[in-house]
Amino acid sequence: MDDDILTIEEVAKYLRVSERTVYDWAQKGEIPSGKIGTVWRFKRSDIETWVNDRLSGDRMGPQTASISIDAIISPGRILFLNYYSKRDVLVALADNLGGAPQVKNRQELIQEILRREELMSTTIGRGIAIPHIRLSSVTDLVVSVGISRVDITDFKALDDEPVRLVFMIAAAYNQHAYYLQTLSFFSARLKNRELRDSLLGAKTEDDVYGILTQRSPQTSNL
Repeated sequence: MDDDILTIEEVAKYLRVSERTVYDWAQKGEIPSGKIGTVWRFKRSDIETWVNDRLSGDRMGPQTASISIDAIISPGRILFLNYYSKRDVLVALADNLGGAPQVKNRQELIQEILRREELMSTTIGRGIAIPHIRLSSVTDLVVSVGISRVDITDFKALDDEPVRLVFMIAAAYNQHAYYLQTLSFFSARLKNRELRDSLLGAKTEDDVYGILTQRSPQTSNL
């Protein structure tokens, strides 16, 4: 079946690479994946599309320079959150994102974001989650950012660190390459501890927007 769920071992065998390589790609957001509990899982149809994109020359890897933050995020898509439950967080961000002109069906977005999170956790460690979805009712990629003032403990992060930063990505169904590139961009950039601390310490939506649209500081990645 096209929607079979694969393990790291099965993906590694299919791609003829090591399991460690697949794990690293998943951690960096470079391959379509998610977590069920604390283990990575992969949808077969997404992996096949990802392979086809790469073999056709549409390589995503480290190519992140073309991501323009101000084209996909605005101050109005930034929220300060005070929810302890990931469901409340996801609904709030999806509802906010549903107001973007690129999103034509707010309710579908909310439902599909929740459904995807039930299937696979979108945490990447370091207190970060990047819930993401592609839908035919979305006309162009757009992002909503959540800065949580409290720990969100039920995302089931592999490193057990409570989530405080949530970047929600909604893309058109035919934007698979750009979608993966955006995931990889945020996964890589948010490894920067100084950037994460700056976002958590921001006071206003404009502050967050300013931090995100500046060049990422070259400091510790811990």
